[in-house]
Order: sequence, then C-alpha cells, then structure tokens
Amino acid sequence: MTVRVRRVYDPPEPEDGVRVLVDRLWPRGLSKDAARVDRWPKELTPSAELRRWYHAGEGSYDAFAERYEAELAGPEAAQLLHDLRDVVQSGPVTLVTAVRSPQESHASVLARLL
Repeated sequence: MTVRVRRVYDPPEPEDGVRVLVDRLWPRGLSKDAARVDRWPKELTPSAELRRWYHAGEGSYDAFAERYEAELAGPEAAQLLHDLRDVVQSGPVTLVTAVRSPQESHASVLARLL
C-alpha cells in the first residue's frame, strides 16, 4: 500500500496513481485538467471551525491532528475513509492539497490513517 502526500500545484507524476484532492475548496489558479484529480471527497476535510482554529495559531499540530481524527470518526467521514482505504488496497494513492506545508496538515493525518 502506497499513500503519498503532495502539493496539488506540483506536476502529476506516473507514480501518483489515484490522485485525491483533500481540500474543501478548489485550488486557486489551477485548472481541472492541470490538477489531474481523480477524486474529491470534500467531506473528508476538516471542518471550517477546525481549519480557522489551526490557521489562527491557536493550537499545535498535534492538537489539530487529534481534533481532526475525532471529526473523522463521524459516520459520513468514517465511511468515506473506509472507501478510500479500499482504493489504497488497489494501488498507489496520492493525497494532493494546496497547503504550503503538506507534512503538517490534514493531508498527512489522512495519509497516516490510511
């Protein structure tokens, strides 16, 4: 099982496999053709409240990850996470995001859970 995390602005690579956009909003200035996104499960993204809290600098990455995992335990998100695990079983998956530091974002939490 291979799960990678990359910026959506980086050019797609053959090793990406299934590219999953894990942001709630479409990345600015990027066409859908250039992004080459195969899936976009918006319900797997952090809530607006959690995103604002984290980006305001009110908590650490570890606290953010803990709160985000709690959100992912909800029924709809848990089902989407289960479905994405099935995709990972079939081949490589690349989680793509527009954040500047993907390794300290929701995308890395998702990658770890997958």
